[in-house]
Amino acid sequence: MPSNRIGRINEEIQRELSDLLRTLKDPRVQKTMVSVTRVDTTADLRYAKVFVSVYDKSLSKEVLKGLKSSGGYLRHELASRLSLRYTPELVWVEDNSITYGARILDILSTLDIPEDEPDDQETDPA
Repeated sequence: MPSNRIGRINEEIQRELSDLLRTLKDPRVQKTMVSVTRVDTTADLRYAKVFVSVYDKSLSKEVLKGLKSSGGYLRHELASRLSLRYTPELVWVEDNSITYGARILDILSTLDIPEDEPDDQETDPA
């Protein structure tokens, strides 16, 4: 079951990158809170798409540039922490799913949907 193996590798990369992001000294990344939300690795383990959520959306482009420039260091550290034949090249992608989910929740809360009333009255056919 290769998909199960890739899933475990994705989780391990996500866990290690989350730890490594705290050690980065790049001021672009340190300015705001950054979290790794998901990792998608290709089947040949050559590339890993890393989805990150940035707390301050106005700094997201700067943070992505900082992460891209720190990619070599992070890949080297991943290679030393993981026992894989190939250490995947990291591709950084901003994850907007948290913002999208909050927007959907906001829209749902503004809808005026009447609640169903319980049927306490039984209808008598006779």
